Amino acid sequence: MTSVVNQPGVNTSVEAAPSNGKRRRALMVVTTVLLATLVGATLWWYFVSSQREYTDDAYVGGSQVTLTSQIPGTVVSVMAEENQWVSAGQVIAKLDATDAQNALDKASSALALSVRQYHQLKAQADQFDATLVMRKLDVSRAKEDLKRREPLQVNEAIAGEELRHARDAVTQAEAALKQSEQQLKAAHAMVDGSTVHTNPAVQQTKQAYIDAWINTQRTVVKAPISGHVAQKNLQPGQHIQPGQPLLTIIPISEVWVDANFKESQLGHLRIGQPAQIKSDLYGNEVIYHGKVTGISAGTGAAFALLPPQNAAGNWIKVIQRVPVRIALDAREVEQHPLRVGLSMHATVDTHDRSGPVIPVVGPSNFKAETSIYDLDVSQAVAQAEAIIARQP
Repeated sequence: MTSVVNQPGVNTSVEAAPSNGKRRRALMVVTTVLLATLVGATLWWYFVSSQREYTDDAYVGGSQVTLTSQIPGTVVSVMAEENQWVSAGQVIAKLDATDAQNALDKASSALALSVRQYHQLKAQADQFDATLVMRKLDVSRAKEDLKRREPLQVNEAIAGEELRHARDAVTQAEAALKQSEQQLKAAHAMVDGSTVHTNPAVQQTKQAYIDAWINTQRTVVKAPISGHVAQKNLQPGQHIQPGQPLLTIIPISEVWVDANFKESQLGHLRIGQPAQIKSDLYGNEVIYHGKVTGISAGTGAAFALLPPQNAAGNWIKVIQRVPVRIALDAREVEQHPLRVGLSMHATVDTHDRSGPVIPVVGPSNFKAETSIYDLDVSQAVAQAEAIIARQP
């Protein structure tokens, strides 16, 4: 075993800790880093974070157009499938046209009958004109007979009964004349001041024919807008009624985001402020740019199917959320399509707070319309005029 002998004049102690100078420098570095971090965080909050409002309670919204039929009928053909893209005006389904065609045939017969009835009434009016002349002659003749017999009664040259018969004949002739005058007025009231083309009865049946023709065109159900088919509830053989939902068409190229901000976040939100949107579908790789276009007039709870009854006595305060509509850049949506209902993350830059909280009062530029229901009824009018012309 070897022993160590301490020799005089040799220092055997070892320094186990850094000097006070090194410790002070390390402490200053740490303090500087912490202060820089604190200052940076403060500046970030003041210039960036405090000028933004964020929520992950946001979802993609879009128009959902429900396709319905305008007439009742039985589906005989379906030409669209779930998730299929359809164009505006594309034929979606066809209905059995038997009932519509029968109704059109009945309307055609009714129109022809009304024209003939008009001609009949016209002829009756002319007949009553001639009858009225005859009734006037009868009255004149009866009065002349009575006038000749009255002097003879003074000399008792004729019997009193004969004179009474003469007076009765005058009364009967005047009554017949009055009856003819009323019949003449009734007959002329149906035809005077009109032609076969302008007669009210003919016009009514003509319009009924046009309506029946329109219903034959409506046996073909078309898409009112372009979009993707969803919620399809349409099969051949199905009997449908007007207003019954058949399927939904969603134009996914025209979507927006409804961001539900807390009520405490609404103070700095204004219409027109820019926003950045991220989706769970694409993650952080895709950032959509949008603009605030509107703030809802009520909270989500106020528009719920069963609104809360806060006056019940067991009230617990819950922070409410208000939907904020954000319009997206159409080109970005076209490059990275979205689906209605997808979850989104919305961040609104509230640096510029000069915009309005509610839309400016005035006419709106928004307009949604479709022209597929516009029918050219000139063909039906031409057919109706041909029916009128064929009648004797």
